[in-house]
Amino acid sequence: MEANLTTRSGLHLRVRRAVPQDEALVADFFAHVTPEDLSFRFLSGMKDVSHERLKAMTCADDPMVVNFLALSPSNLLVAVGSLAIDESLRHGEVALSVRSDHKHLGIGWELLSHVARYAEGRQLKSIQCVESRANRSAITLELEMGFQITQFPDDPTLVLVRRELHPGT
Repeated sequence: MEANLTTRSGLHLRVRRAVPQDEALVADFFAHVTPEDLSFRFLSGMKDVSHERLKAMTCADDPMVVNFLALSPSNLLVAVGSLAIDESLRHGEVALSVRSDHKHLGIGWELLSHVARYAEGRQLKSIQCVESRANRSAITLELEMGFQITQFPDDPTLVLVRRELHPGT
């Protein structure tokens, strides 16, 4: 779960699981995410992340949901990711956000790679992301990482981007 990563731009990150004491840290992080990225992350027009949602994102005792925090060497929270594992323990849904002033440094790539490795270690068959069609940067990154894009059922504004981890299982 925990790891020290280095992005393609040379930025060092420490990734760890979120804990309840991180709620204020995560709230501050989302204050530094653009409204568009907030909309892409939560697939809604919300302007602020509620206390209830922050509490859920920092809960550490649900084995089916893992929330990852990526911190810079100065302990600035630069990215947040989550992996929600389905009841079959075979598939996971991933969602990521990167702090606005830290985009284009390879943080999203490294965090998504880390989450994928974690999912492989948990023997998940696949991971997927639900994306707004307008979120071109996320979709491009995911396609470069071997994800496949398909239609999202019943919503033409969304796509499902999926990557097989253990196709033979």
